[in-house]
Amino acid sequence: MSASATLLPEITSREDEDHLIHTALQILDVRLFTRGPKLEAPHEVRNYLKLQLAAMDHEVFAVIYLDSVHRFIKYEVLFHGSISSAVIHPRQVIKRALVHNAAAIIIAHNHPSGCHKPSLADKRLTACLKESLELVEVRMLDHFIIAEGTPLSLAEYGWL
Repeated sequence: MSASATLLPEITSREDEDHLIHTALQILDVRLFTRGPKLEAPHEVRNYLKLQLAAMDHEVFAVIYLDSVHRFIKYEVLFHGSISSAVIHPRQVIKRALVHNAAAIIIAHNHPSGCHKPSLADKRLTACLKESLELVEVRMLDHFIIAEGTPLSLAEYGWL
């Protein structure tokens, strides 16, 4: 008898097999189709990102991956930079979105200086990422800048 066979309950009837198959399907259903909460309130996203990024003493770029109905899949820091900049590679952002099978993303980075104002580079990156992601059918819902005070939403200012 193999080691894996000893982990299975003793199956003595078709009914036992059906029960085991049903249990396995329930486990798969949970693993494959249970996602995190639906992110519908911008203030909750702001607060979450502020908690994640505000204390960093260097620039950090992060992504929240969402499914097609905007349920949370994963939060991931993709890039670390210096005190005043971070190099972002759009290819990696796209690659990770596809790995997570995301239909939408929210990106964020911090400004350790405390200034909320998006730089020209921030605006260009946002436009480049949004356009690139659209090619692989991933929507960028927002780009937050985390600094002193309330995080800034580029979408709310029409910069997305």
